[in-house]
Amino acid sequence: MGTRGGDGSGRSGERNAGRGPADRAGAADEDPTAQAARTGTVSPTDGPDGPDGHNAERATFRLREPAPAHPAPTGPGRPDDPPRYAPAWLRLREPADAAARAHDLLDPLRIRLANLPSRADGLVVHDLGCGTGSVGRWLAPLLDGAQHWVLHDRDPYLLHFAAVGAPRSAADGSRVTVETRRGDLARLTPDALAGAGLVTASALLDVLTAEEVGTLAAACAAAGCPALLTLSVAGRVELAPAHPLDAEITEAFNDHQRRTGLLGPDAVTSAAEAFAAHGATVRAHPSPWRLGPGEAALAEQWLRGWVGAAVEQRPELREPAGRYLEERLAACATGELRVVVHHTDLLALCRPTGGSW
Repeated sequence: MGTRGGDGSGRSGERNAGRGPADRAGAADEDPTAQAARTGTVSPTDGPDGPDGHNAERATFRLREPAPAHPAPTGPGRPDDPPRYAPAWLRLREPADAAARAHDLLDPLRIRLANLPSRADGLVVHDLGCGTGSVGRWLAPLLDGAQHWVLHDRDPYLLHFAAVGAPRSAADGSRVTVETRRGDLARLTPDALAGAGLVTASALLDVLTAEEVGTLAAACAAAGCPALLTLSVAGRVELAPAHPLDAEITEAFNDHQRRTGLLGPDAVTSAAEAFAAHGATVRAHPSPWRLGPGEAALAEQWLRGWVGAAVEQRPELREPAGRYLEERLAACATGELRVVVHHTDLLALCRPTGGSW
């Protein structure tokens, strides 16, 4: 979940080699590594269907062919192999993601979950664009009660990491189990979230289109479940010491995020409006990365991706941006650079429905 975040390397620099839903076209069946990965993390009594009784291999996502980079004059383009986020990048950013996520949204989420009818097999959480599973590792230990996490991604390689690295227990020691589902997250089918008690995603909204966000909001509303959608780019970056090119590179990067109709920095506003249109109560809270000397490795990779995306958007920046990057990397190496990458977390409390639990 470039993972997914406005964050240069994980969002735009790796969007072409990562979880960008705009060019996803994975199979909708369960990941072939899932059965092995689930060993020890899913109760044997759950079986392949998971605790909600829905077969994990059913088509929960409608697939879409990716647009070829260089379309042939005639005939359809051949789908490329599934793009991939590097697990090393996702591991590198995970501590910063965990530190940034807005804990202030957890109490209203807990209240909503506590007020919903309980079910014997616990809370069913659908994590969309799960990557290596960082949301589950962060959130599951913060919630009480048994949980079953359904991890969705188009990349079977990442799904394997997510399943084997999943937490085993909730805040109160209750059991946490997982299953994996491989498929395209860009377009949900109406029944994709049936039985869900919570939907989560991280660094996902800004690589969706307005239509896709609307579809997501409608699916959550139909399921009557809350959605916690974290680390969407806000379009603002602060670097200290300041540099004359900061603003221009930020602007070019933001334009890059909006290419091909993706929402980029407009994602949270669009999502809030989409959920509110379905009657949801929506709360947003800042969730910035704060990078200093202790996060130098992450800051370096973020800088390379951030500047690279800006140059891709505005090739005329190549020479000055190259010098800029050298200066910034030098400051990062000496511990002088401080970076704040602004994100926003969104909690949408959809109206409960009788069939959601």
